[in-house]
Amino acid sequence: MQDRNGSNTLSLSLEIDLLRSFTVIAEVRALSRAASRIGRTQSALSQQMKRLEEIVDLPLFQRTGRGVVLTHPGERLLIHAQRILRVHDEAMADLSGKGLSGTIRFGCPDDYAAVFLPQLLRQFASQHPHALVEVVCAPTPRLLEQLERRALDLAMISLQGDATHDAIIRREPLVWVGYPGLDPAQFDPLPLALSDPDTLDHVAACEALQHAGRPYRIAYASSSLAGLTALVRSGQAFAVLTQTAVPQDLQILNDEASLPALPSIGIALRFERERPPHLITVFAQHIKLMLPLM
Repeated sequence: MQDRNGSNTLSLSLEIDLLRSFTVIAEVRALSRAASRIGRTQSALSQQMKRLEEIVDLPLFQRTGRGVVLTHPGERLLIHAQRILRVHDEAMADLSGKGLSGTIRFGCPDDYAAVFLPQLLRQFASQHPHALVEVVCAPTPRLLEQLERRALDLAMISLQGDATHDAIIRREPLVWVGYPGLDPAQFDPLPLALSDPDTLDHVAACEALQHAGRPYRIAYASSSLAGLTALVRSGQAFAVLTQTAVPQDLQILNDEASLPALPSIGIALRFERERPPHLITVFAQHIKLMLPLM
C-alpha cells in the first residue's frame, strides 16, 4: 500500500484482529480449521487475509492441495505478529490490573515439568494473576487418554522427532544416562530404568538395543521421573531421558561405544477441543513463545 507520496507504509495498518486471525491460520495451515477455531466464516476469514495482504503489499499464503502454507514474507510477518500480539495482550492485562481469569487444566510429562514449568508458570502468573493453572504430570500416552476423556484442557506431549508435524515447537535429543564412573560395557545384560512401555523413550531404548544386538533387561519401569533417577543414582540401572531433563549429578553416556545412538523427539501442544477458550489459547501461545528460548 502506498501513501500520497508514492512510498510504501505500514503505519497504523497492522490491525490486531487481522494479526490474530493470521497467526491462527499459520498454526493450523487451513482456512476451514482456522475459521472454526476463530468463530468466523471461511469467507470472512479470506476477506481478512486479503485485507492484510493489501496492507503489507505482499503475498502471505500459498494454497496447496493440503491447505495453505506461508510464503517467505508470511513467515517474516508471523515473527512480528506473534511479538505484537504478545505485547498487546500483556499491555491489556497490565492496564486492566487483573489480566485474564479462569482455570486451566494442563498436562505435562515429568521431565518437561521439572525443567520448563517453573519459569513458564511464573511468567504467566505475572501477566494473569487471576488465572489458575492446575498441572497433571504423566507420560504422553496417559495425557492423551485424559485429553480424550476431557479431563485436561491442554497438554504438552512428545512426538517422534522425525515427524514433520506443524505442532512441534521444540526438539530434544534422547540420551543415555548413568551414574558417573559407571561403565555400561561391564553389564550384560544392560539393566534399564525406563518410563511406561508405550512411551517414546522406552520404545527408542529397546529398539536401539535390539538393532545393535545388545542384551538388556528392564530393571524398573515407571512413569515416575524421581523413581527412574533414584535407580540410576543407586548404580543399579541406566536410563533414557531428554537431554534437557538430565540432573546435574548424573552423566550423559551417548559417547559410550557400547551404547547405540538414540533419536530425538518433538515437543508439541495438544488441545482438548478444536476451538479452545481464549484463556487456553493465550496460555498455549505463551508456551509457544517461551519454550524455544529455554
